[in-house]
Amino acid sequence: MALLELRGISKRFGGLQALAHVSMDLDDGTIASLIGPNGAGKTTLFNTLTGLYRPDAGEIRFQDRSLVGMRPEKITKAGISRTFQNIRLFSHMTVLDNVLVGRHARLKTGLADILSSSKRFHTQENDARCKALELIDLTGLRGRENEWAQQLSYGEQRRLEIARALAAEPQLLLLDEPTAGMNASEAQALMTLFQSLVGRYVKAILLIEHNMRVVMGISHCVHVLDYGEKIAEGHPDQVRQDPRVIEAYLGQGSWVTNAQG
Repeated sequence: MALLELRGISKRFGGLQALAHVSMDLDDGTIASLIGPNGAGKTTLFNTLTGLYRPDAGEIRFQDRSLVGMRPEKITKAGISRTFQNIRLFSHMTVLDNVLVGRHARLKTGLADILSSSKRFHTQENDARCKALELIDLTGLRGRENEWAQQLSYGEQRRLEIARALAAEPQLLLLDEPTAGMNASEAQALMTLFQSLVGRYVKAILLIEHNMRVVMGISHCVHVLDYGEKIAEGHPDQVRQDPRVIEAYLGQGSWVTNAQG
């Protein structure tokens, strides 16, 4: 049984068919990429997976549990976290506090614990802080925990978003263009990080990515969308040779050449 199963997912916005009968599986222990030209429906699929949109048709199952109709916070608690294409940090909060916000989904204290300042509350707060510091270290931000998020560089803010997503202890991590705006060495460092996460912090990763060096370098499987339809899937080398994929990318730059290096 796959960790994540999508069957016939469709989503329309007025006259725009954003997703049309999209199906895919994601297995334990894998890193998969979702690629396609701008406007292909990639972020719409992420938004549908995480409960921001409800599909017009189709089924989403995560660990054999239906997610359709579930609220975003419930999906997070079920084990799916994400980052966004446009960074969404709390810029006037510290690095540590941003990660602690992500940790909130796993805290079990109630209002009574907070108001009474119970032992349980303090224990969980201390555990959350320790976990947050571990993730800050993991994502290369050690020593920056007391700085404002807005003081970080663009690449560091991307890393902070990843740390915050990991704080919810997801089993599936969704990354929306995580290396956008990064140079080659920064992108390579993130690739190494992603590979280290699977099996240790998460069961699987699904990423939207336009950097084909990243896609080809870490993906076990690539899924390709074009105008809301899935036109190809398979091993990166196989997908790169698919005539439908090459045609979809015409006018988007020399994708095949860039992917090959």
